[in-house]
Parts: sequence; structure tokens; C-alpha cells
Amino acid sequence: MPAIPRMAAACAAAAALATAGLATAPAAGALGRPGGAFLNRFHEITTIASTVPVNGDVNPYGTAVIGRSTGRLVAGDVLVSNFNDRANLQGTGTTIVQVAPGGQRTLFARVSRGMLPGRCPGGVGLTTALVALRSGWVIVGSTPSRDGQAATSGPGCLIVLDSRGHVAETIAGHGINGPWDATALDRGASADLFVTNVLNGTVAAGGAVVHRGTVLRLGLAISAARPPQLRSVTTIGSGFGEQTSATAFVVGPTGLGLGRGGLLYVADTGANRITAIAAAATRRSSAGTGQPVTAGGALSAPLGLAIAPGGDVLTVNGGDGQIVETTPAGQQIATRFLDHSGSPPGSGALFGLAITPGASGIYYVDDAVNTLRLLH
Repeated sequence: MPAIPRMAAACAAAAALATAGLATAPAAGALGRPGGAFLNRFHEITTIASTVPVNGDVNPYGTAVIGRSTGRLVAGDVLVSNFNDRANLQGTGTTIVQVAPGGQRTLFARVSRGMLPGRCPGGVGLTTALVALRSGWVIVGSTPSRDGQAATSGPGCLIVLDSRGHVAETIAGHGINGPWDATALDRGASADLFVTNVLNGTVAAGGAVVHRGTVLRLGLAISAARPPQLRSVTTIGSGFGEQTSATAFVVGPTGLGLGRGGLLYVADTGANRITAIAAAATRRSSAGTGQPVTAGGALSAPLGLAIAPGGDVLTVNGGDGQIVETTPAGQQIATRFLDHSGSPPGSGALFGLAITPGASGIYYVDDAVNTLRLLH
């Protein structure tokens, strides 16, 4: 059973949340350089594979392209994390599948609470926060629930797996509270992991909007011989709107992407905008919600986010099934409809996305029909 009925109402509501005081961008294509838009290279959509493993997990969220072959990881394959179990209960998915470009799907990992070697308050519910480091370590966020509702969620943790899909460690506390999405600056021997957190005060607020969502930077020492070692944690973003939802589990800051000049772009879902945090890898304090880049226009509850080769920002809408391309200057220059399924069409279906090797297309998950697809 796909997750779309649970997501549609809240994604539509998120798109309509407070955007007062923000400049609203014109509709896509009305400004900028439409002939040079990255999205304009692509005109076809291909379904690569189902993301449903043998245990029946659904609701694919995270998407990460493997950069280097090691262990069971194959360069060019795509990892996809599932947020729901086979009963479609949110925050209970335990699997990561590995999909080859030709469509072959294998189970990379199935994570049970009993196999966790460290703390993970609440258990296992794998989110969009999915990163595959070049060293072979895979990091995935867990924002768990006992019954599919955020009211029974726990703070969760980050789960670290080795290149064969075995759980190696957990990272909990340090401000990690509902890790929702992630990206990394991978230097080989070290990495900065950027993580959004969406459960700071949301459960206690009972569905009201609270402005306590955060972006953390975790400094990690990387070695092939042992799991990543946590060296530092810095709150570089704060004050993002977040709220629990009976249909969408939680709405809060989602997609992250590192752009040029040290900017970390954030899909601020509830405010229907994209913001940018300056000096993300070096700053020692919070930038608040960062500087607004664009709001409104073609955006409709942006969720997943990726950076195009030329530096433009790609986001997928939770509200209407579109992908939107925005320049660093804030001009929305191109859109494509990626999903027409669900009710209303496209609502709540799109989360993780990633650029293919060689920038020949864009991978994305369609959780209305539990598939990995390619725009090319």
C-alpha cells in the first residue's frame, strides 16, 4: 500500500503555511536563462525498479548514488531507504535497497532494533537522511514511531553501516532529534555530515507549528578500519518551522545540498521556500534559517534537494509532483512534472533525488507507487 494518502493533505497544508514577508518568485520560466536550464536537457522518465524488498517495506525516502565500489557497494548503483513497513505505518521502515542502473534490486541492509550496537531512542524508522561515503560507510537517519504516528516517535539516531550492510555504530544525542535529511562534504579521511532535525518540540506542540527545527554539522574522522568517529557537533541552522501531522508524520526542514562558495541550501518545507546557510563547513554558530533564496512561485512544499552541475538548486515538490530548478540568485527557471499518481496528482510522492554519474539524468523516488525513477 503506497504512502501517498497519508502525505497529501499535510503537503498541501505545508505549501500554504506562513510565507508572509518573503518575496514570492515568478512562475518558473518567467525569468533567467531557460535555454541553459539543467532540467531542459531531459525529456523522458524511466522506471528503474520497484523499491519494495521481500519484507514489504514501502514509502521510499532517501536516495544516494554510490561513488566507489567496495564490499557489496557498486559504483553507480543507487541506495534507497524505506520509511514505512508493509502495513504502511510511518517511522517503522527498516530496509535499504540497492538498485543497479539496469534495474536489478538487492537488499543492502535490514536494520532491526536488536542489532543496534548503541543508543537509538525509539528504535528504527529509516528516513531521507541517507549518505554513502567514498570510504564505504553508509549513514542513515532513524526517526522511529511505535504505531506510525509522530505522537509515539522517539528522537532516533544516525545509524552507520559498513560496505556489506552490517550495522557498525549509532550516533545519538548531541542535538540529533528526528534526523530527516542529510548531505555530506566528503574529504576522504574526514567528512562533515549535515543533518536536519524536525522533532524539537513538535510532539509536545500537538500539531501546532513550532520554530525549533535545526541543521547540525557533525565532524567525522573517517577510516576504513573502524567506524567514523564523531569529533564535533555544531548547530549551524535553527528556528525552522516544524509540526507533527496525523497524515504526514512531520513537516519540517528537509532537503540539503552543498553549493558553491560554502553555501548549504535548505528546503524549508513548511515555509514553502529555499534558504541558504553561508560558510556551512566552517561557521561556529547558527545562521538561524539562513538567507532566503526563493519562495512561492513554482514551489509547493519542497522536500528533496540536489545541486545541479552548474550550481542551480533542484527541489521536488510535496504538493504537486513537480521538480523545480532555481538559480543561486533565486530565479526559478524550469520545472518538470515527475509524478501524476496519487490524489491529488503528485501530492506527497517525491522525496529523495540524486544526480546520476556524468550528470546524464536525475534519480528520484516516487513513493506513491514505491519505485525508483530516472528523468533523462
